Amino acid sequence: MQKFDPYINVDPGTMSPYEHGEVFVTDDGAETDLDLGHYERFIDENLTKNSSITMGKIYSNVIEKERRGDYLGKTVQVIPHITNEIKEKIYSFDNSDIDIVITEVGGTVGDIEGLSIIEAIRQVGLEKDPDDVLYIHVTLLPYISGSNEIKTKPTQHSVKELQSLGIKPDILVCRTETEITDSIREKLALFCNVRKTSVIQNMTADNLYAVPLLLEKEGLAREACKHLKLDNIESNNAEWEKMIENIRHIEDKFVNIAIVGKYVQLDDSYISVMESLRHAGFANNVKVNIDLIDCENVTKENAKEILEKYNGIIVPGGFGNRGIDGKIQTIKYARENNIPFLGICLGMQMAVVEFARNVLGLKDANSIEFDANTSNPVIHIMEEQKNINKKGGTMRLGVYDCVIKENTLANKVYGKTKISERHRHRYEYNNDYKQMLEQAGLIVSGTSPDGTLVEIIELPSHPYFIAGQFHPELKSRPNNPAPLFVGLIKAAKEHIF
Repeated sequence: MQKFDPYINVDPGTMSPYEHGEVFVTDDGAETDLDLGHYERFIDENLTKNSSITMGKIYSNVIEKERRGDYLGKTVQVIPHITNEIKEKIYSFDNSDIDIVITEVGGTVGDIEGLSIIEAIRQVGLEKDPDDVLYIHVTLLPYISGSNEIKTKPTQHSVKELQSLGIKPDILVCRTETEITDSIREKLALFCNVRKTSVIQNMTADNLYAVPLLLEKEGLAREACKHLKLDNIESNNAEWEKMIENIRHIEDKFVNIAIVGKYVQLDDSYISVMESLRHAGFANNVKVNIDLIDCENVTKENAKEILEKYNGIIVPGGFGNRGIDGKIQTIKYARENNIPFLGICLGMQMAVVEFARNVLGLKDANSIEFDANTSNPVIHIMEEQKNINKKGGTMRLGVYDCVIKENTLANKVYGKTKISERHRHRYEYNNDYKQMLEQAGLIVSGTSPDGTLVEIIELPSHPYFIAGQFHPELKSRPNNPAPLFVGLIKAAKEHIF
């Protein structure tokens, strides 16, 4: 699967979480649009940097080629140079073991910034065998409750706009809140020039992960395979159907989880963390209530009042010193009150700072990200990051191995001694404080294979207190939930019941 985004940023890595939501990271270290997280959770495949393409990346590549002289002095233009670069990204899957490429074009038909992508995929339809290219147009069918009717005009106009750009959609996927009647299907088929069987209803599902089954029932796969001349293709959704059935029969038992972070105004900022909690709920046969809490609002005085109703707490990743004191107070409350706790990236770093301050008595312990002059830098910058000035794509990114100590909580949760998780950070646990921290009870249970980088810390005296420098949420799937989240929900469930 592949996503084209029309914005000029090279990738979402430097974009505000308030504006764009979380940054999803692939195994090969690409900072991508959060939609890739949804792709991976649905198809259970690890995607790559070629699955997320922005117009910023396209323009950067073209300008770099022009500077090198690759165009032999020709005038560089949107057509053919930009469109060729776009097609090159689509065709990059040729001569590989990939059978079908599903390319999503972000934005809305008619957006100025997306016109070159539309033109490029139009050309793909000409350059490839007609049986090898399928255009699916996703549209909205607004429901007017006052008159109890579905309006088809927006879809008609959208298709007309697409046709004016040279693309005739083969299938319409119609997002709707109510059932599409037979007469609506006939109307859409007639005015949008598609077969009636190719008008696919996409209704709101009772569970996000039930959507593929609804589309299967509607015949989307049947229509796609028919157009692409893929014969004898039989669906095999038994495992997914069983998972959805199990989800629908989860007991009416609830655990309450607080995500205490700094980007809480937008759910998408923590979408992978929230989905991972739901996956862990599926595995533990409980429903998970999730609240986003602004860490800036948590103080020493009100931590108990804010957090006492929760059965588990997560402090997720982030950047900058805003709200750090609230994160530290949150971790202190979870540690001292035996509340199941999971720290992620910055959450792990702040767990180290909190322990150093409140248990070791190093009152000025800090990360040098927040205080470059601290006399106790328990978190410091990674050696290879010291001379890096550019922000985009320069952190420790992608999948790295981690070796886990036997007979630790991490070992119990993962059930193995070697794992691979995805990273996105510049700062790291300072090994100069390792002996002191471990003697006081905060042990290191996971490191890089050479032992130089600390990846997991935990508190053996606590029912469930564990934190990782990596982002376990990035590899969680509904049918294969992230172990650290499963462990958190299991501990939260035991905390109640």
